Amino acid sequence: MPNVPSTPVNEKNATNPTTEPAVLHESVIGWFGEHARDLPWRRPEAGAWGVMVSEFMLQQTPVSRVLPVYEQWLARWPRPADLAAEAPGEAVRAWGRLGYPRRALRLHGAALAITERHGGDVPADHGQLLSLPGIGEYTAAAVASFAYGQRHAVLDTNVRRVFARAVTGVQYPPTATTAAERRLARALLPEDEATAAQWAAASMELGALVCTAKNETCLRCPIAAQCAWRLAGKPAHEGPARRGQTYAGTDRQVRGRLLAVLREATGSVPQSALDAVWHEPVQRARALDGLVADGLVEPLENGFYRLPQS
Repeated sequence: MPNVPSTPVNEKNATNPTTEPAVLHESVIGWFGEHARDLPWRRPEAGAWGVMVSEFMLQQTPVSRVLPVYEQWLARWPRPADLAAEAPGEAVRAWGRLGYPRRALRLHGAALAITERHGGDVPADHGQLLSLPGIGEYTAAAVASFAYGQRHAVLDTNVRRVFARAVTGVQYPPTATTAAERRLARALLPEDEATAAQWAAASMELGALVCTAKNETCLRCPIAAQCAWRLAGKPAHEGPARRGQTYAGTDRQVRGRLLAVLREATGSVPQSALDAVWHEPVQRARALDGLVADGLVEPLENGFYRLPQS
């Protein structure tokens, strides 16, 4: 069984005695005030649309890769209506090599919905955010919190890892977010909306910079003295082995190479141009069929293909 604090975690008693919420809030928010990165989506001029674009791009992609694409995206499409006016294939083209390009189509779909339903303004209401295409619980909470200063539990991988270690006393959170984690996150939320929004951003930054998945730097952590995992002697992870994602030789790599040809083309491309990017015909055909099924590639007559136009 995992090593957990002796005091059970629940809504009424969210933490063990070493991790009182008020202590965590003050320490982590204070640290954030001194060490937060100056990221463009955190600046006031980014607005809710800039926050939303960043949240789509940052899913499974590091900040260093997102920054140049984010800047180019906002320069070209400063408002949702600007993106909505373009063909979805242009969103896929501009996505470049960020990976998981279906996110580009989902962001385009969200821009269309925002333009049609909300007059071109990203809605502030959490329920309306959730109703947008491609928006799940995490993204809706993140936009409502970071863009509008609302009180929501924002649970990404970094936050979940901080809570798992500091409060629950285990090295890693479960593979998928659990109901217990959501209850804990709600119980840890400050009551004040502005403080809750700061807490969401600060705990996420702590996981990204200090309480990292590997080689965590506890000497720099503002809550090291309260961390249940550190106080327990940093017990090793006892769950299933955590495997890193592979890329070389996978269908994902083939899909990326096929999309690269289409992104660089000004119009449609023949099958022969796509065949040249991967030697194994069965895997290549499977990858291309998957791109078509996902709406990322549009087949035309006579064996030509292009990025989607509608």
